[in-house]
Amino acid sequence: MSAITAPFSALWRSRAVPAGRSAPPFDWPLFTMLLALVSIGLVFGASAAGHSLQMQLVRWVALGAVVGWVAWRLSLRTWMALSGWALLAAFVGLILVLVPGFGVRVNGSQRWLDLGLPVALQVSEFAKPALLLSLAAYLVRRGARLRHWSGLVAPLGVLGLLLFLLLRQPDFGAAAVIVFTVFGLLFLAGMPLLRFCACAGLGGLGLAWLATAAGYRLERILAFMDPWADQFDSGYQLTQALIAFGRGEWLGVGLGNSLQKLFYLPEAHTDFVFAVLAEETGLLGAGLLVGLVWAISYRIGCIGWRCLAVAGGKRELQFGGYLALGVGGMFLVQCFINMGVACGLLPTKGLTLPFVSYGGSSMLAWCLMMGLVLRVSKELQAAAGGRAGRR
Repeated sequence: MSAITAPFSALWRSRAVPAGRSAPPFDWPLFTMLLALVSIGLVFGASAAGHSLQMQLVRWVALGAVVGWVAWRLSLRTWMALSGWALLAAFVGLILVLVPGFGVRVNGSQRWLDLGLPVALQVSEFAKPALLLSLAAYLVRRGARLRHWSGLVAPLGVLGLLLFLLLRQPDFGAAAVIVFTVFGLLFLAGMPLLRFCACAGLGGLGLAWLATAAGYRLERILAFMDPWADQFDSGYQLTQALIAFGRGEWLGVGLGNSLQKLFYLPEAHTDFVFAVLAEETGLLGAGLLVGLVWAISYRIGCIGWRCLAVAGGKRELQFGGYLALGVGGMFLVQCFINMGVACGLLPTKGLTLPFVSYGGSSMLAWCLMMGLVLRVSKELQAAAGGRAGRR
């Protein structure tokens, strides 16, 4: 019993700083960029969604800050111990979503879990950090086995079961983000190139089949190829988003002056908030947001690589390195898909733009993941400072 309760009892412990040593510095560059991204979300949440939804978004940001702080306070050793429990909780949640009475159906999709709270939770958002935690822990324990097919059975088996549950909702967008992230992380962890290409090829064929097997997904692909052919039906969202980009021109029409969000563009505060931002701030504002997303991803990637470089035999730093690379990759992939959909580079798919789109579950999940990255950075700087002191 003590072995089971040990990870949970560690939640209430804090690591004391040894006498004579100062605490490692906080990662202010990453935190500042994240704060800037959240601020952009609050501003355009007010612009695209109105005052009532903006106040809800402020509440989610405040709750997300608490979640991120808790994630930052817990040690990587504790998160390693909790990784299996997190994955189990994610699977239980994804199963409960499909059970009548627990799952809430909205717009034809059953993605939300009703736990008697004031709002329903989208479990697929919390499955993302749970999967990254468990995969990072697996790579620390069994990473050397990735050069053999036997080492891929467990991660690909978990991935397959997770995709099955996601597609039952259905949530094709979350499934695509998870697939790209998992295969990318496995490749970075040492999966041989030929094996990676074989698995990625099969995965790509599977996603292509899933994208065309359902009639509504095929309709979205056809609308993406020529949205103006049916601009008042299947191509409506994309054409209105493109009009928003066109109206924005170089410098935009001004904050709050978007017409598309008022009368024409559906889901302006969630899936297509990037189009509203481009209309109001122009190509300049859209380009700055893309640059900010890239800078955050680059910073997280550098943290991950440096962790793996200095880890040596420290399992916690190895775990932190894989975790940071996974979070950075997932952040970049999801931002790319959301922005690509908004500007017509990808078929229409419902995915939030992290920290910018309205969505409570998305905000909480991404605050959790960024809190984990900040914790990785903290322990990395502590380890690097210890080595410098010994030298």
